[in-house]
Amino acid sequence: MAAATAKAATVKLAAPAPVRSWAEVRQQAALRMVAADPGGTYPGPVPDILLAIPVLEIELHGDGSIRRIDVLRHPTQARDTVQLAIDAVRRAAPYGDVSRLPKPWLFTETFLFDDNRRFKPRTLDR
Repeated sequence: MAAATAKAATVKLAAPAPVRSWAEVRQQAALRMVAADPGGTYPGPVPDILLAIPVLEIELHGDGSIRRIDVLRHPTQARDTVQLAIDAVRRAAPYGDVSRLPKPWLFTETFLFDDNRRFKPRTLDR
């Protein structure tokens, strides 16, 4: 349970950088999620077999704060990873001013969990 202990640590993130597109929002969000949860993420290649793959849709307010999080895909096993993903999204917020981007102000992220319940945002695996 060392990963669970590491996840409890709070990381202070810098203010988000300005974003000009939804691709930039997704990239910045994924990087912020990893930075905000260093003990709960893994670098490098994704394992051949994953423990769970939850998918979240994150809706933002114009200032980049979270308005709503919906679960688009629940994994068939390790269902607790959904809450781990939601918590990671909340820890990494805000995501930058999106008020000049086209509405709706939302994006999706797929979380690739390994056997130790550490995640990698799929955005960073492309």
